[in-house]
Amino acid sequence: MERRTIGAGALSAGAVGLGCMPMSWGYSGSRRRGDESVRAVHRALDVGSSLLDTADMYGPFTNELLLGRVLRERRSDAFVSTKVGLLVGDQHIVANGRPGYVRRACDASLRRLQTDVIDLYQLHRADPEVPVEETWGAMAELVAAGKVRALGFCALGARGRRRTGAHLHEPTLRQLTRVQQVFPVSAVQAELSVWSPEALASLLPWCASRDITFLAAMPLGNGYLTGTLTPGQGFEPDDMRAHHPRFTAEMMAANQPIVAGLRRIAARHGATVAQIALAWVLAQGDHVIAVPGAKQERWVTENAGAAEVRLTEEDLTEVRRLPGALGSWD
Repeated sequence: MERRTIGAGALSAGAVGLGCMPMSWGYSGSRRRGDESVRAVHRALDVGSSLLDTADMYGPFTNELLLGRVLRERRSDAFVSTKVGLLVGDQHIVANGRPGYVRRACDASLRRLQTDVIDLYQLHRADPEVPVEETWGAMAELVAAGKVRALGFCALGARGRRRTGAHLHEPTLRQLTRVQQVFPVSAVQAELSVWSPEALASLLPWCASRDITFLAAMPLGNGYLTGTLTPGQGFEPDDMRAHHPRFTAEMMAANQPIVAGLRRIAARHGATVAQIALAWVLAQGDHVIAVPGAKQERWVTENAGAAEVRLTEEDLTEVRRLPGALGSWD
């Protein structure tokens, strides 16, 4: 698989990575299978999807433990990315950016992942009670200590907001400008997909102009852009899509023209709908790495195949002309 550089340094990873969150968090709990997920991670490494993206809060903690089962055997094949800064309670999630906590959390992640170094350590969310420079400084100390190779920053998403376009990422850009003065940002992770293209307005260009890698989260629109979901199929209560404004039965039906457009392009390339959605993400710049979530070998294999799809200008124009996504607020 084509490899893409992480930041301005010597680190690199496959153009299509693996988002490991669905294996332990966010999606239907009844469909999680530990051994199946382990096989999926092995498959990702086999096909060159070397970037494994996780976080200590996924589970919490169980996602890192799962990856550790693979990394103890195949550490040299993987680019390990995990996150710090969020604590999970019974009914809530809170930010913690205190330097002492960051140091302890890193050591705990290293133990769970069964490795002595994290390739990319990302700040999941800035703590409003702690100056972001202090949190970032503590993370930079981990690089100096040899526990971390590079630092990344996760952007605030658009969930539940009507703000779109360039204004969506203004708070993140302000924070990035501040932390960049403390220690270099190697990667920024934010949602980017055919139906959530807001990062194209300002965040993606900001990264490109500074040799910062952009990690495209949710590039398949939480599964909708695979073309495999049926409007009105319903989701289990613990599945985040059960509360997502684009996953009501009405909105899933209303957004079918987006999938239909991708399917037309897929037919021309002999590809799947998901591969076209991922190829579109990769076409947004050589500094972009797509990080689709998956927990089965077949989806990992299919997603990796997107790195071989080359969209034409005609294809890209056709995608631009697709209708914008609708949510229940519309």
